[in-house]
Amino acid sequence: MQEITSVNNDLVKQTVKLQQKKYRDKENKFLLEGMKCIEEAFQAGVDIEYVFVLKEKVETYKYLQEKLIITNEAVLKKISTTDSAPDAVGIAFKKNYSLTDLKGLKKVVLLENIKDLGNLGTILRTSTAFGADAVVLYGTECADLYNPKCVRSSVGNLWKIPVVYIDDFEILKKIFGNYERIATLPRAKVYLKDFKVDLPILVMFGSEADGLSNDLTNFATKEVKIEMASNVESLNLSVSCAVVLYKLFL
Repeated sequence: MQEITSVNNDLVKQTVKLQQKKYRDKENKFLLEGMKCIEEAFQAGVDIEYVFVLKEKVETYKYLQEKLIITNEAVLKKISTTDSAPDAVGIAFKKNYSLTDLKGLKKVVLLENIKDLGNLGTILRTSTAFGADAVVLYGTECADLYNPKCVRSSVGNLWKIPVVYIDDFEILKKIFGNYERIATLPRAKVYLKDFKVDLPILVMFGSEADGLSNDLTNFATKEVKIEMASNVESLNLSVSCAVVLYKLFL
């Protein structure tokens, strides 16, 4: 079993670079930080290249066998993006999806220009939990799916359903033209509790700052809003998504 304990080691330096999006894109790799994240990725069939692990924790990760690299806290602190370094950090290859993975699906979530990494990770987890078949990240300003914060907040659900980027409205129309397309809007006249839909369905959420664009609002076949107390202006995006998907997908 290989052992690396110097923060100046070339492999350590290469791993640190994956904290930046441009290197994640270039290498088609990303970071897995901590036991749960690494274990979930392994169980989901994600291609793990190698894992740095503390010597006293090797037994916990024995299922990774020859992929393990024994290291120390200094190296883990160097390659990790968390305040307190975990006992293991892995490097894995991205699980890439394409437009063909959206064919024939019944329940799809669309997030337009979502920028908050925590929200994105939580929504991926929520979408999986409530039976979504895929998530579409629409627009040119969406957060990076493989940012370490998003990977952590998705709690192992990043690779359980297809997540596809689309930045062309014409492509979106072509794929979802025969879907019931639901816009979640505060101006909607129909409350979620009274809402009925038919499959296939595309549920569209805008960013907290900007909401849905005019293109998507006009593309919608129906609009809906969540009924809530009058002294509350809005909900966090991930919370809104959870409420809507629970009602429409289960």
